[in-house]
Amino acid sequence: MKINWRVRLKNPVFWAQLAAAIVLPILAYLGLAWGDMTSWAALGGILVQAVKNPVILVSVVVSVWGIVNDPTTAGLGDSKKALGYQRPKQEEQ
Repeated sequence: MKINWRVRLKNPVFWAQLAAAIVLPILAYLGLAWGDMTSWAALGGILVQAVKNPVILVSVVVSVWGIVNDPTTAGLGDSKKALGYQRPKQEEQ
């Protein structure tokens, strides 16, 4: 599985998707809202609860897999063209 991690890590959209893929399944399963994470201690407690729960862990893994996998290519890696990118591709208007 070849993925152009260098380019993905430069893309701010990837980081936003990754944060959502990790946090949202945790909040949904625990029945919490963004407002419930009002301190670092509260956030830490929520993350500890999540790590102890296999259902939450599987949900997070599946969510992260959804942003890593490119559904426009056959298999699990990036296309040869995407592997050659040096930075995220800008669409021409």
